[in-house]
Amino acid sequence: MHIFDQKKELDSFLQKERNKNHTVGLVPTMGALHQGHLSLVKTALTENDLVVVSIFVNPTQFDKKDDLEKYPKNLEQDFNLLKSVSKHIIVFTPSTDEIYGNSIKSKPYQFDGLDKVMEGEFREGHFDGVGTIVELFLKTVSPTKAYFGEKDFQQLQIIRKMVESKNLPYQIIGCPIEREPNGLAMSSRNERLSKKVRQEASFIYNTLLTAKTKFGTESAYNIREWVKSQFEQNTFMKLEYFEIADEDTLTPMLKKQIDRKYRAFIAVYANDVRLIDNLRLN
Repeated sequence: MHIFDQKKELDSFLQKERNKNHTVGLVPTMGALHQGHLSLVKTALTENDLVVVSIFVNPTQFDKKDDLEKYPKNLEQDFNLLKSVSKHIIVFTPSTDEIYGNSIKSKPYQFDGLDKVMEGEFREGHFDGVGTIVELFLKTVSPTKAYFGEKDFQQLQIIRKMVESKNLPYQIIGCPIEREPNGLAMSSRNERLSKKVRQEASFIYNTLLTAKTKFGTESAYNIREWVKSQFEQNTFMKLEYFEIADEDTLTPMLKKQIDRKYRAFIAVYANDVRLIDNLRLN
């Protein structure tokens, strides 16, 4: 396994591979890898000659300093997990100085309103930070395809918008959510949950499943109110938001249109750990 922490060294290595007409897949991560990440890596390996996995906890996408400080890190374990998938993976683990130099700040972006709802409403500046780091990694690696999990579906749509608006020559691939046996969406943050709360967190996915059932016969308003009432009765979790939105525009659904795809989005606090999930409804 090749490990690089400098952009110039990585670029030199990849240029030799591109000269051989090898395709390159990119899987950007913030480390604390789990089976959800590995599913992205496995998909990338089946579709490309080479796969680069970046591991970088990006400070500019955190709106709360304590959340950044508590984000789980275990680089040695990450390396071992990647080796268990393939010994031919290329890992990019830059320092914050290597990425940002002396100025740790994000660039401003126009996402056509995709960043103003849900996550954007509750996490100021978050998507500018995401756009900044993803654009940098795309231009550093120049992948044929880049892979992102649908757990962060809003992020996925925003990255697609950025690539489209800047005419970047990269294909963005969304991959299905990987779930724990109880239905909880796999996330690095799950490691911060106690064993009991981690089991109780199945409530999130079960609520989404019931919302999907209700979607066939009830209004979006009634479903939103029902979800709120369910969480008001739950002693382990606090609802931050629940929304039913158009998949393409991410605008909240007011009246169902037959030709549109809708998805339920949710953000929940389990003690001080913030969890997000989503589910296609039709």
